[in-house]
Amino acid sequence: MSIVNQSDSDRLFELDPLFSRIYDQYGSPPNWTRPPGFISLSKIILEQQVSLASANAHFLKLNSFLKEFTPSEILKLTDEEMRTCQISRQKATYLRELSDAILYGNLSFDSFGNMADAEIRKELTRIKGIGDWTTDIYLLFCLQAKDIFPAGDIAVINTIRALTPAQTKEEILTLSENWKPLRSLATYYLWHYYLRKRNRV
Repeated sequence: MSIVNQSDSDRLFELDPLFSRIYDQYGSPPNWTRPPGFISLSKIILEQQVSLASANAHFLKLNSFLKEFTPSEILKLTDEEMRTCQISRQKATYLRELSDAILYGNLSFDSFGNMADAEIRKELTRIKGIGDWTTDIYLLFCLQAKDIFPAGDIAVINTIRALTPAQTKEEILTLSENWKPLRSLATYYLWHYYLRKRNRV
């Protein structure tokens, strides 16, 4: 079932009228999705701490450089070739760590279907370069997990600070507890507000 649907939205509006106000102003958010697997997780790694536009440009450059976007092809690239594709040394390391984990059987995307969100988080965050934010985005977009709150996402945090009295990290986390078990949907509404307010799609 997708994150964005009317019955869950109605429940969320009851939990916190903030979201009905966002709906009245901008309507429902898109149901953002990405296919699960190596390519999407690699893209999310490239999106760490940069704009989506920059990350996408770097991904396209890297993708055009490779014969195919696979772990084995990533591991063939030299540091110089990574730099040619505008991949920083740090992110090149992260992509290689992910590729190694997949090739040596330490990570299997196929197994995620039988695992709880917390177990998936444990598996992903064992890999260097994959922290909670990267895992949150993968769970939200690729697995459509229903109750994820990305506490490290700047757009989400800034939107909450703009729309509610919650300002500190502790206050924001406490507020987000009120949105269980629909924190993913709440996050989609907050992103929707953030983008529409800035006339971005």
